Amino acid sequence: MTESFPRIVFMGTGDIALPSFSSLLGKGLVALVTQPDKPVGRKQVLTAPPIKSLALEHDIPVLQPERAREASFLAELRDLNPDIIVVMAYGQILSQALLDIPSVACINLHASLLPKYRGAACIQAAIDAGDSHSGITVMHVVKALDAGDIILKKDIAIGEQETGGELHDRLAELAPAALSEALAQLVDGSASRTPQNEEEVSYISKLMREHGEIDWSMSAEQLERRVRAYHPWPGTSTSFTDKKGRQRRLKIFPPVAVATQADQLDPGKVMLTDDGQLQVSCGAGSLTVTEVQPDGSRRMSAEDFLKGNALENGDQLG
Repeated sequence: MTESFPRIVFMGTGDIALPSFSSLLGKGLVALVTQPDKPVGRKQVLTAPPIKSLALEHDIPVLQPERAREASFLAELRDLNPDIIVVMAYGQILSQALLDIPSVACINLHASLLPKYRGAACIQAAIDAGDSHSGITVMHVVKALDAGDIILKKDIAIGEQETGGELHDRLAELAPAALSEALAQLVDGSASRTPQNEEEVSYISKLMREHGEIDWSMSAEQLERRVRAYHPWPGTSTSFTDKKGRQRRLKIFPPVAVATQADQLDPGKVMLTDDGQLQVSCGAGSLTVTEVQPDGSRRMSAEDFLKGNALENGDQLG
């Protein structure tokens, strides 16, 4: 290992890893490991992750094992003789055989302030919970999920109107600085290993589309955060009965606003204000909805939706 540029293998697939991968170009990067190309869209066109395209543009070798524990892949990885393996949004559990390959360390960049929010949906979880800050944690990789000793953290404030997509992008841009600092410490031997406090651990599972179904019994404050947190994925939605008596899905987009009401109605009840706004009663308070998309239709303002679907005061959503 040279003092300036250790031999680095980067393992990543998700878009959040792109800035960190880019920051290593020309700085000891010897290979990219990413997920296999996957069929996308109605025509199931085989599509490579954007990070692979970037690697090929810069003549970086790309490995795409179906499983990162395959003997043939591990042999290729050993032949690369990496000093450090950097992992970010790769998408597979790593075996101990792989973790033992780098001569210095295998490290992971995780988009939360560990030990809070181990797991997949950590960005959405921070907004959904009403946290004031999120960040990037750089840690040593161990076989347990996101449980390794911490090298360092970098945090940022979460904006009052910030969505999950916006926070994702800001954390992606924050990660290269965290990675650069951690690599420098690993090279000069000053990197710390701070064990995570197991009493502060929380786990967040992968989000599926059905998790975006709105539960109107939640408070308006909780739902305002959830609509932001789950945009753009998995999104939030409810159901309504159109003027032909059909049950249809209705996507709800941010921004939504918390409102108060004189009389608390049953959760999910529609309230049309004098100035044409769509409000929905919640478990506590109500939510003003500004932009929606009925299934089979375009995204539109709530005002346009009300004109075309004849919702009335007291109609039920969900």
